[in-house]
Amino acid sequence: MGKPACELCAHPGGELIYRDDNYRIVLVDDERYPGFCRVIWNGHVAEMTDLPSSARAILIAAVWQVEEAVREVMSPDKINVASLGNVVPHLHWHVIPRYENDAHFPNPIWGEVRRTPVSADLAKRRALLPRLREALQERFTNSLL
Repeated sequence: MGKPACELCAHPGGELIYRDDNYRIVLVDDERYPGFCRVIWNGHVAEMTDLPSSARAILIAAVWQVEEAVREVMSPDKINVASLGNVVPHLHWHVIPRYENDAHFPNPIWGEVRRTPVSADLAKRRALLPRLREALQERFTNSLL
C-alpha cells in the first residue's frame, strides 16, 4: 500500500486568500478562532530546512506579513505562530489570533478546552473577517514578496 496523498498538496487548506508561485495564504474555517490563517508552501516539503535559504526568507516574510494584518484587524490579546506538521507533514505556518476569553487560553488551541467562548464575542470577531480578507489581499497583491 502506498502513502496516502498529502492533504495540503491535494486541497487548498482553507479559503484561498492569496497564492503565488511559492506559497498560499488561507483563512481557516474554525468557528472558535475567527481570523485563524495558514501560510502554506506550495511545493511538498516537510521542514523549513528542506528549503534553500532564499525560499525560507520568502516564506517567513509572508508569515510576518500575515501576523501584522491579523493583529491590525482582529486586535487579539496575543498571536500564536506555529509550524507543527505532525499530522500533515507539509510545510505550513499557523497564525492564530488569541484572546484571554477564547476557548483554550492560555493553552494552545489544540490543548484542553478551558471555557465556552461568549457567542457575542465570537460574532464580533467573525464580523471582522471581510476586513481581514481585504487587508491580506491588499498587502499581498501590492507587495514585492
